[in-house]
Amino acid sequence: MPEKRWSYKPTPSTESVVELSQAINVDKALAAMLVQRGITAFDEARDFFRPKLEHLHDPFLMPDMEKAVTRLREAIENGEKIMVYGDYDVDGTTSVALVYGFLSTFYGNLEYYNPDRYEEGYGVSVQGIEWAAEQGVSLVICLDCGIKAQDKVTLAKEKFDIDFIICDHHEPDDTLPNAVAVLDPKRKDCPYPYKELTGNGVGFKLLQAFCIRTEMPIESLYEFLDLCVVSIASDIVPITGENRVLAFYGLKKLNENPRIGLKALKEVAGFTTQMNIENVVFVLGPRINAAGRIKHAKAAVQLLLSDDYDEALEFAHEIQKHNLERRGHDSRMTEEALAMIEGDEWLANTAKSTVLYREDWHKGVIGIVASRCIEKYYRPTIILTKSHEKAAGSARSVAGFNLYGAIEECAELLEQFGGHTHAAGMTMPIENIDAFRLEFDRVVSKYITPEQLTPVVTVDLKIKLAEINPKFYRIMNQMSPFGPENMQPVFATENLTLKYTPRVMKEKHLRLELFEEETGAILTAVGFGMAEEHLERLNTNKYFSVAYQVDENTFNNKTTLQLMLKDIKYS
Repeated sequence: MPEKRWSYKPTPSTESVVELSQAINVDKALAAMLVQRGITAFDEARDFFRPKLEHLHDPFLMPDMEKAVTRLREAIENGEKIMVYGDYDVDGTTSVALVYGFLSTFYGNLEYYNPDRYEEGYGVSVQGIEWAAEQGVSLVICLDCGIKAQDKVTLAKEKFDIDFIICDHHEPDDTLPNAVAVLDPKRKDCPYPYKELTGNGVGFKLLQAFCIRTEMPIESLYEFLDLCVVSIASDIVPITGENRVLAFYGLKKLNENPRIGLKALKEVAGFTTQMNIENVVFVLGPRINAAGRIKHAKAAVQLLLSDDYDEALEFAHEIQKHNLERRGHDSRMTEEALAMIEGDEWLANTAKSTVLYREDWHKGVIGIVASRCIEKYYRPTIILTKSHEKAAGSARSVAGFNLYGAIEECAELLEQFGGHTHAAGMTMPIENIDAFRLEFDRVVSKYITPEQLTPVVTVDLKIKLAEINPKFYRIMNQMSPFGPENMQPVFATENLTLKYTPRVMKEKHLRLELFEEETGAILTAVGFGMAEEHLERLNTNKYFSVAYQVDENTFNNKTTLQLMLKDIKYS
């Protein structure tokens, strides 16, 4: 991994920082971070620090919402069988649990369905439609997929007389499916003010609209907000606007009174402290995802819908087994992938990209392995495996590089592909792999810059250690939930030295006592996995700079502030 590049966010104007600092009575560093996030006035700061569910937008601003609610009410009034259909990942399974779970509190003629990742693939499947027809379904509510399922939606209507309400958040084609209603904030004709909802979030808006039209108490829907935050965190969408409101109250529900399935999952994972967005991403998300990666996503939905704790624990233990199996595949495949790179002179030292194939790799974790490879070899990466006599791949990018565009230039070697700037999937004939590897690297080499091949640490502000105190941390923490476009702040402090000799923990982690000579401030810092790279350099360089986040550490019932190091640079 090359040395990291520090990228500093633009410094806001002094005038705007001073004005906001005085208006809300916070220090200038905190005011500067708020201005960086587009918050410049008292009212904006109040809404940011105190999000309210009343801030959610009118769901009827979304095209087709009235049609969707009318059709849903008609189905319920006529006693029709309704099927809730969702993708097999976290967003899809939480969406199904949200919509099915809410409707089942007052309506019984329901089914739910998640496609098999390996037999049916992503999105609406012919098998799913045929199963719906066998069950006598006449209305499908499709969540986190369906926006490009024109032929499947037409098939369902023409052959089986099944209507679709689509709740999706992916980019649509120019022609929309011929559904009763297509709810998607990314529709080109959609004036809805917030575009970054998850599939779960669009399902939530449908239920919000249903509550409004039927005069059901909206509080009954708010009982499902813990599912919303799991979706928001795991789908890596911006924690801004409506997502911030839903995530704020979702975390509150998750920490104070979670649904039985999530409570059981937390217990099985051994997680006992307060959850934040990062915990959801790394503790709950992978376990829910593991059901669909290793076996079938239905197990995750059963867990999320369970109202019996003993039953939920059984499901949670089963999912935990899937997750352990997933981690085993992940670890083995990552080792094999890195060995393949290191054993190939061109891949290790010349190529600007990584494309690897083994027919026995598990398809469910190839995306994770691509991300692991990027941690060591920071460049666009595609991991391929054999699936139905083809090579199926999952691609991941580095910051700032348009992965989808590069893959698109290699389209003649592919059978199909899809995705976005930072992640994509594809299939190709196995015999095309070598040609694709060379062509993809040629395209990447043509467009990628040296900066994009260097891992970046984005720094919010330069500050002094002396500015960090409990009040600073408390106010900064009120900027949470942290996540994309509202990340936990990263600070940089220059001209530091060590108060004591560095300590190495578990042979690879660093614990440092940082000393700021100018102010006399001393703070403890922890650098996970930094001992090998930095121990010798710290012992031979008196002065250095650090990039870090501020966190709390509780030991022997005593809580103190500590710095979580992102990188160290030397004078």
